[in-house]
Amino acid sequence: MLAQIYIQNVAVIEKVTVELGLGLNAFTGETGAGKSILINAINAITGGRTSKDIVRTGADKAVISAVFSDISDSRRQQLADLGYELEEGEDLLVMRTVSADGKSSCKINGIPATISMLKEATAGLADIYGQHDTAELMAAEKHIAFVDGFADNAELIKEYRENYSQMRRIEKDIEKLVMDERDKEQLISILQYQVDEIDAAELEPGEEEELDKRRKLIKNSEKLAGIFADVEDCMNGTDDGDGALTLLDNFRDSFEQLSEFYPELAESVQRANEIYYELEEMLNDVRSYSDDIEFDPMLLDSIERRLDIIYRLKRKYGGSIDEILAFGENARTRLDDISFSDEKLEKLKRDLAVCKKEAAKKAEELSQKRREGAKVFAERVMEELKFLDMPNVIFSVKAERTELSENGIDKLEFMISTNPGEPAKPLAKTASGGELSRIMLSIKNVVSDKDGVETLIFDEIDTGVSGRAAYKIGKKLKEVSNGRQILCVTHLAQVAAFADNHLLIKKDVRNGRTFTGIYPLERDERIAELARIGGGDVISETMLKNAEEMLDKAQM
Repeated sequence: MLAQIYIQNVAVIEKVTVELGLGLNAFTGETGAGKSILINAINAITGGRTSKDIVRTGADKAVISAVFSDISDSRRQQLADLGYELEEGEDLLVMRTVSADGKSSCKINGIPATISMLKEATAGLADIYGQHDTAELMAAEKHIAFVDGFADNAELIKEYRENYSQMRRIEKDIEKLVMDERDKEQLISILQYQVDEIDAAELEPGEEEELDKRRKLIKNSEKLAGIFADVEDCMNGTDDGDGALTLLDNFRDSFEQLSEFYPELAESVQRANEIYYELEEMLNDVRSYSDDIEFDPMLLDSIERRLDIIYRLKRKYGGSIDEILAFGENARTRLDDISFSDEKLEKLKRDLAVCKKEAAKKAEELSQKRREGAKVFAERVMEELKFLDMPNVIFSVKAERTELSENGIDKLEFMISTNPGEPAKPLAKTASGGELSRIMLSIKNVVSDKDGVETLIFDEIDTGVSGRAAYKIGKKLKEVSNGRQILCVTHLAQVAAFADNHLLIKKDVRNGRTFTGIYPLERDERIAELARIGGGDVISETMLKNAEEMLDKAQM
């Protein structure tokens, strides 16, 4: 359960810590006091979308943290699979920080995490019901998901969708192969020309770079020949003087003669010899390169023509030889696909028939489970609705067969009749706001036993109801909270009276700034708040007495 939530610098909340317990936790407060901030904070800490707009004006960042306690064995195992080991009895601490510049960071038990990791780690710990869920209830195409959740169809749906996706891929491949014969011949002609042109060039990887190098050498052959001649003269000398090697050789002889008188120069003589041999080796290296120098106009012309071919192919098929060759291979593959399309088409059709048969089989199995589940689901929802002061309601799930689709072969829609003698009509076109609230609560109660969610959060589930119906909603929330945790933002005294833990969300203005706090209420404070909700700001003794009576009756 959600044992504690800490909120700092979120909207008009500067800093608040909220302690929560098992059972029904009710939040009340005046309109605009900040009840939605609490819901938004819980949504953020469970990985929901948020933005920098939540940061309190003037603050650098908003911080939200939550402690989840009494983690079940199965939930601990899921967390362990995600890399977050929890000892038996250990709490889960999650934190999310949103800075004023929009950057967000998360931690799970002190370990940095991503938003997706936070969402995955808290999945199933808390489920928020609000206006979004009502919109889903009004959308007939969403109804099938409620039934699937109740009937535990998740694994079967996964298997079916994998098969259906494969079937759709094969259908798309078939569509690509089936084309007008004239277009087919034209495409074959284009692809064949491209393959032949690239093959005829006989390109080699790295060829362009090598040709560029050779062209540069030939164009600069005269200049290079002069440089090589200068190197040779420097080393071996000319008619006008000795070169470096000759001078160094004379130096070695003189040094060696000195070493006869000064033995300590022997090492220096050895170094002089090494320098001489190294210079000799360098000269040989230079000579080996000079052998490649030649000015061959015919060879240069041949290289230019070859580079021109490569340039033209690059303009058509890619920016490098590797890209040209890749283009050619792709064109060859496409050509083979089209050239042998008849054979491939027949194989794809056979594969499609097998895949479609398997998909239809799984769809039938899924449809059967849905119809069985829908019947029980409708009965359970109708029982809940009758308890919630809708005694004449008839709730059913209308099922129609469709062509194979992502959801199988079923179209499900909730139907309802709220008055005796009236035929059932689509829920989206019939139910009022108050009826939708009770229907959603009923569905949540029915499905909650299946989804294993430990904390249910209702944001003004009592919208559009009052009187006896409001009392029944409060009583149902109390009943559902037995052994689990319910958080409920409400504006009705009849609902708040059933709370095990009643918290007031209150807004104050100090020094020109707005501050919102969340305060647990004791008995006398609860009575005053129930009276305020039920009757207004001016509270009479009669209103307080009625509120006390309401509280005592609800707590019996």
